[in-house]
Amino acid sequence: MTVMYTDPSDNASSLHDPLLPWLLSIKKALDSSISSLELNKILLDCIGTFKHNPQYKNDPRFLKIWLLYLEGSDDFENVFKEMEENNICRGNSLLYELYAGFLEAKENWKEAYMVYQTGILRKAEPLERLERAKVLFLDRLSYRINASSLQKTDYNESMEMEKVCVNPWSASTTKELLERINPQMMKYAGYHPSKKAYSGDVALSTLQNSSRNKIVKIGGKKYEIKGCPVKGGFAQVYKAYVNSNPDEVVALKIQRPPFPWEFHMYRQLDQRIPDNQSSSFGYAHRLHLFSDYSILVCDYLSHGTLQDVINSYVVTGKPMEEVLCIYYTIEMLHMLETLHGVGIIHGDFKPDNLLIRYSRSNLTEDGFKERSGPWRDQGLCLVDWGRGIDLHLFPDDIEFEGDCRTSGFRCVEMQERKPWTFQVDTYGLCVVIHMMLHHSYMEIVKKGTSDGGYMYLPKAPFKRYWSDLWKDLFTKLLNNNSGNDCELLRNLRKSFEDYLHSDDKLLRKLKELLAKQRLLLCSA
Repeated sequence: MTVMYTDPSDNASSLHDPLLPWLLSIKKALDSSISSLELNKILLDCIGTFKHNPQYKNDPRFLKIWLLYLEGSDDFENVFKEMEENNICRGNSLLYELYAGFLEAKENWKEAYMVYQTGILRKAEPLERLERAKVLFLDRLSYRINASSLQKTDYNESMEMEKVCVNPWSASTTKELLERINPQMMKYAGYHPSKKAYSGDVALSTLQNSSRNKIVKIGGKKYEIKGCPVKGGFAQVYKAYVNSNPDEVVALKIQRPPFPWEFHMYRQLDQRIPDNQSSSFGYAHRLHLFSDYSILVCDYLSHGTLQDVINSYVVTGKPMEEVLCIYYTIEMLHMLETLHGVGIIHGDFKPDNLLIRYSRSNLTEDGFKERSGPWRDQGLCLVDWGRGIDLHLFPDDIEFEGDCRTSGFRCVEMQERKPWTFQVDTYGLCVVIHMMLHHSYMEIVKKGTSDGGYMYLPKAPFKRYWSDLWKDLFTKLLNNNSGNDCELLRNLRKSFEDYLHSDDKLLRKLKELLAKQRLLLCSA
């Protein structure tokens, strides 16, 4: 391997670039009959001298010194791990190309493929060269498999490496993505990072026990906590008055350990969602990021969740009216159609995360289909973006692995340990609809089809007096294995909208039910 060399006889150059004398020594060692043991000592001394020097983190010459050392090492996995830990040229495609080459030479096919995938996921430059190297690797792998006359099952298993998946929620993936988008985060309006711990007068840890009327001071504002927190796995959400003004109410999401990812998702929603639909996805005003906590300041909606609506029917033992189920189904289909169309997956689609929105004006029969007039402000608002997935940060053909671990909301692919993308949201949609129709979580069964295949359907039967649209929706969404599902979601939404518009009585009934619901839940 050739090490980039510049004549270091110029002392001024050496002062500005301390690596130059080492390059000369390494070049002389390579040109002489020096033993590999002596060469490795020079290389190791050079690496030890400069591996913590930020000047050389992305220097391709320093990368090649590492790779020279790698050639003579029996412990190349730990060497590569050390390069990862020290962030040596992680954005340079040469790192992944050459390391994958070492692994391929040792017949570690799957590990080599994973190295290519990691580099492509990180968009290492030049990306085109790395993608081309990956294609050539797969060609060589295919040739070896055919030449070895392996059984068909072995061939298929080997080539399945082409579909190696990423867990979007793993700590390593989240850390990698946050490192990559950090320059972008620094430019976000409302982003306030600090390397210090939170040092306000009120210890945030004490809010869980007794929070009412306590004042949290951050960013030059005073937030007066009102009511009890809504608790999640790692965060608590509080209603708060800004500067004790009851007319300016926000939600404070206080999380430990700090978690800036959700703020990135909110800012991406701001950029990608059309203005006339933005009220369906919430808004984050700012994020205060400390070393021990993060505090996300969001809009506060006071009308409860779709889970509250469902519960209001469960406690009475009465079924939720079908026209109301249809209305909320249209709302959710439109949400996911919009989200998936701009490369965003929510990842935690459930009724607790769907807040109710009410129009300030009385609903009319006009403007429903166009979502204009009062209907623009009526509907649902999807919140809690901590599990959101930004597809723009992944390769176009990405597939995911990993389990949401939310009981009742694990999609078919998660249950069967298969790759998934948009199914995590559409399955959640099916569960929410099932809860509205049946007042219970959805169980699915696998049924045979006339062509010898199979399909998934809800275990609970459809009522005879229900519209056939429900069976069509569940059948299509539970068995959709194609890529982008926007067209499917759009067609389903339009079919439900057409059904509502087919009879004027249905729209009038819907208006009455929404008014009744508002009166019931808001007074409660």
